[in-house]
Amino acid sequence: MKHLSRILIALVLALVIAGTLPAQVFADSVPEYISEVKIFEGSYSAASGEGYKLLSDDKGNPVDLNQGAGATGIGAKGNKAVYLGYKTTTKRDEAITDLALMNMKGGYSVEEYDALMETQMKSQIIPLVERFMVAINEYRENLESTETANRQRAEYVKSILDKFIDDDTGKGLGTLLINETKYEMGVKAFNALSNKDKQKTNVIKESNKAFEKLSAEEKKNHADILTILAQSNGQITLAIENLITRAADTSGEPWLDRFTAITYDDLVEALDMLPTDADAELAMAFDSDAKKILEMWDAFRTELLNSEKGEKAAARFDEGKMNESIELLDSFDWETADDETIEETARSWAETEIDAKDLANKVSDFFLAEYLKETEYGEGTLYDFFTRTYEDISANPRELYPIIASLSEGQRAGLDYITLADLIMVAATDAGDYSDAELNKLETVSVYEGVNRELYKKGGVALTSDALRKDAKELVADRGMSATGIIGIVMAALAGSALVAFGATLAVKLSIVSRIAAAEKSIKIATESVTAYSECVRNFTDKGVKLVSKGIMKGSEYQKKFFAMQKDRETFRAEKSTEKKLLNEDIDRLKGRSTTCNALMIGLTVAFIILTAVSVYLSYKEMVDYYKVEFTPIPRYMVEEKDITAYNEHGDKIVLKNQPAYYTAVDCNRTSKDEYYGTLGTCADMNGGVGQQWLALYAQKSDVTAPIIADSLIAMVYKDVNSVSVPAGYTTGIHMFGSGAAFNLNNELYDWNKNAPCVMVFFRTESGSSANTAASNFSTGSLAVAGGAGLVLGALISGFAVKAAGKKKKAAAA
Repeated sequence: MKHLSRILIALVLALVIAGTLPAQVFADSVPEYISEVKIFEGSYSAASGEGYKLLSDDKGNPVDLNQGAGATGIGAKGNKAVYLGYKTTTKRDEAITDLALMNMKGGYSVEEYDALMETQMKSQIIPLVERFMVAINEYRENLESTETANRQRAEYVKSILDKFIDDDTGKGLGTLLINETKYEMGVKAFNALSNKDKQKTNVIKESNKAFEKLSAEEKKNHADILTILAQSNGQITLAIENLITRAADTSGEPWLDRFTAITYDDLVEALDMLPTDADAELAMAFDSDAKKILEMWDAFRTELLNSEKGEKAAARFDEGKMNESIELLDSFDWETADDETIEETARSWAETEIDAKDLANKVSDFFLAEYLKETEYGEGTLYDFFTRTYEDISANPRELYPIIASLSEGQRAGLDYITLADLIMVAATDAGDYSDAELNKLETVSVYEGVNRELYKKGGVALTSDALRKDAKELVADRGMSATGIIGIVMAALAGSALVAFGATLAVKLSIVSRIAAAEKSIKIATESVTAYSECVRNFTDKGVKLVSKGIMKGSEYQKKFFAMQKDRETFRAEKSTEKKLLNEDIDRLKGRSTTCNALMIGLTVAFIILTAVSVYLSYKEMVDYYKVEFTPIPRYMVEEKDITAYNEHGDKIVLKNQPAYYTAVDCNRTSKDEYYGTLGTCADMNGGVGQQWLALYAQKSDVTAPIIADSLIAMVYKDVNSVSVPAGYTTGIHMFGSGAAFNLNNELYDWNKNAPCVMVFFRTESGSSANTAASNFSTGSLAVAGGAGLVLGALISGFAVKAAGKKKKAAAA
């Protein structure tokens, strides 16, 4: 049995950080997924050289995803082609799982994401650290313990933890966690403040202050535990917490010995209360953790009932073959080997490692079953107790309270990260088993392995959600008339008014000219009538003299008529003279008005020319301004809050609620010489920089969603949006955040040409996906935070339980 125990320590604990290679890597037929996407604006000539395939039509011609979306005319930037390039992979963990769009005026906020990070830190990471510090302190105490088993157990865990490297300090966590963490410094500094000063600050601020007082070298000795737990790889963090829990428990005896020595009645007696009050206190102290044990019950019971497979697996296991595989792997030259040899070697090691893990699991079941069968408990054994049905135990969960009371505070704090089998294995392993295990061949790994830490830089990530998108949509307004446009309209109106005024003045001028002509004609007529009248008088004089001389007319009669005619002539002449004077005066006035009209017409002509020129210029400027867009920077990362549908290892469909889904902006071929580089950088704009606003493409690589199948990617072009028909077998494609439907990349909200063809890109994803914690704890949201209710009271009762167990042992010995 001891030999089996040593095998388990060498395999089980070592395999905590050694992941098995996925079997599908070596399958005969593996689909190709999309691993990388890049947008080529204007030209795709560099795509092939960079290793990108281009999204093409059924004739092999690259599809312009921005065709006809621009505008022509004054101020317009015309059209610019946009092509999509992609690379493929057969590895699921390298595959893109989604492609989504965000427009410049869409619903996203950098400030909201920063607030989300702060909330996550306060609501999840800090409570996790505060609770788990209990286990870390027990780990530290055990490293200095005089109890050989505890010390060697802690030293073994430390040697594994030192394989996990904190990039910020360059040191392994086993060593780092021995020293005070940055967070502990802040707690100490905060607690030393007065109540008044505490209201002005918080633990994190005090942590930063205390940490900044250290030198650069001193900082490397203290872990930033909040950063590590928030940003580290989720699988590695769970392994770290599992290991720390294994190293907890500072008592001189295994917790199983304490458990077998006490009963529920002992716990009631230790409280020295009325039974009903004691029941309530015990429920408050232990019920939460007892439920965690109950959640593990069925799985552990099944392992015990199938434990006989372990003995057969141990007999079959070829340790020599495993050693040969390890030696081959150590000496293998990956640089010079051909693809076939590399695949064969990798396959051989994967099979050996899977065999080793399978052995470790089965043998551990066998070992634990045998160990529990040998340990008496009540009227039977611990095996009898732990193989009781879930229904039996759940009917009376108080039977689990002695287990919780027997665990140390650190072990209880780690119940979310350790299994019931792990806890019993810790109790069943002695000091020699730890000292015999070898870890020198295990490679180191960063705690941030596979995690993009850029996501945690303040101001570099934007958050989008249904609420934010709804608010943005309500604020969107049509592009209205600018001040320049309004002035242009006014100028055009004034030019028109000047033209109307010119016409009116010209009409007056023509009227004046006509009146002057009429007056001059009247003067001429008057002058001619006076001359005619004088001629008439002269003719009468000549004729009258002859009549008088002939005796036809009397001289007196002639003279009377002559004087009468002269008088009438003078009167007529006076009248006509007055008439001419008035007409001349009128002509002078009209000529003055005519001069004024001439000047006004010249002025209006000049004004019309100027106003027309200004109107034309402003109209041109308005068009230029209309097509000119002030782009804002495209966020490099976008985080969407949404529910994610995934599948667990049993194939059961599960929904992960309110998960932050992380997306990275897709790059394009824009360079520092191109327009908008200073604002957009290399982030792709699906409108090619000629639209009403940018339309950025984002790619997601998620462990909990299915990858995109490369050969399913197709582009569809429709003459208008009313002719859209989703291709058979497709349900989604490149879509807007918040919607799963494929989106028209030439949507009129973002393009100028309202008659541009509808362009959509569709894709299919692989059915089913596995939920795991490969990403960071913050980005997956999968890290469970255990509640702290009853922990202090539980510790007190646990102390009483230990004393009660000690008394019982002494009584039995006596």
